Amino acid sequence: MPRLPMPTACPVTGGPLLVTRLECEESGIKIEGRFTPNEFAVLPEENLEFLRLYVKVRGNLKEVERILGVSYPTVRLRFEKLLLALGYEVGPDPAEERSTILDLLERGEIDAEEASKRLQSLTRRG
Repeated sequence: MPRLPMPTACPVTGGPLLVTRLECEESGIKIEGRFTPNEFAVLPEENLEFLRLYVKVRGNLKEVERILGVSYPTVRLRFEKLLLALGYEVGPDPAEERSTILDLLERGEIDAEEASKRLQSLTRRG
């Protein structure tokens, strides 16, 4: 019988499913109980595929960007969604915020004084 991906949500309510039985194909041993799958086992497929790629390229988001053919901000967003799906708190990346401030300044969307204030605010937080 072909193996199917483990469902992670109830088809009726959408709630999480409880793992209650494990079986060893080789020995035929069956273990019943109430088991909690780890956080990776219940990831949606999209997040799981992103995680596989991220691990394959040893955490290099620029390489993920190249392979997927999407922009770096899109890769960062997908990475942050993965972190949230795993239950990890996602805080602002100071280097990313600094880069955004400098981009705004370069495009003339903020002046040097405003950029300076924002950069100083980042320094105080970090």
